[in-house]
Amino acid sequence: MKLIVPKEQVNERLDKYLANNTEYSRSTITKMLDSDYILVNNKIAKASYKVRENDNIEIKDGFIEKVDITATKMPLDIIYEDNDLMVINKPSGLVVHPGSGNFDNTLVNGLMHYTNNLSDLNGEERPGIVHRIDKDTSGLLLVAKNNKTHAILTEYFKNHDHIKREYIALICGEFPHESATIDAPIGRDPKDRKKMAVVAENSKEAITYLKVLKRYKGYTLVSLILKTGRTHQIRVHLNYIGYPIYNDPVYNTKKATEFGQFLHSAKMDFIHPITKKEMHFECPLPEYFQNFIDSLETNQK
Repeated sequence: MKLIVPKEQVNERLDKYLANNTEYSRSTITKMLDSDYILVNNKIAKASYKVRENDNIEIKDGFIEKVDITATKMPLDIIYEDNDLMVINKPSGLVVHPGSGNFDNTLVNGLMHYTNNLSDLNGEERPGIVHRIDKDTSGLLLVAKNNKTHAILTEYFKNHDHIKREYIALICGEFPHESATIDAPIGRDPKDRKKMAVVAENSKEAITYLKVLKRYKGYTLVSLILKTGRTHQIRVHLNYIGYPIYNDPVYNTKKATEFGQFLHSAKMDFIHPITKKEMHFECPLPEYFQNFIDSLETNQK
């Protein structure tokens, strides 16, 4: 990640400036500075450094904050499990891994209580975690139980090969087409560094395939398949085309309930990394999501 300091933010402490313009907390930024993960004009800087106009700040990738993670007993909806991997149905509201001040009530804490057999390729803070879905996105998630499985699954995601994921979302508005391909690059929102946006500079290719499942008055139920896997990709793309996900607290201007965005990882197909068997999984919409769809159906009739 790279940032250029604008004129209106000069003379702020470096740690404060970064806390206000990235997703990282001030304490995490301090640790990153101490570990030389942040450079100002290609040089190591202190947290107390006062930023100047046009300073070029670079935040290197790969920093993992060292934290003590406690195994926590919690209900896990395990769709499938063998010696190499698990497929979990993650509920809306559950964070996947520790971070941003939440170190005790994440899926990782529950996985650590459930089993000692988890990969560690993503570090001690993310055992078993090959990929993630947002806190308020529900549905299917893969977990690796050993490093060999983890490494192969990582290649699947990296190369967009041997794995296919389908999401279901309820979007605001009646989408006029039967299908669409959204091809728009995604990067940090220059106006709010804690959000993502479709931007031309400092962005990466992002492609989402959309198919209409059913239209309701004021809403459309859609299926979505990712060709790429950028942060918040589906949420950003749907907001960008003017049909934000219903109840999205970040990318929809309407007030959201505690449940969060109506986005569900519904189907997953992949080649088992060890047995090479074709795997297919589906899981139903969360009750809250389904009940809302049922109410739309009733009103439609």
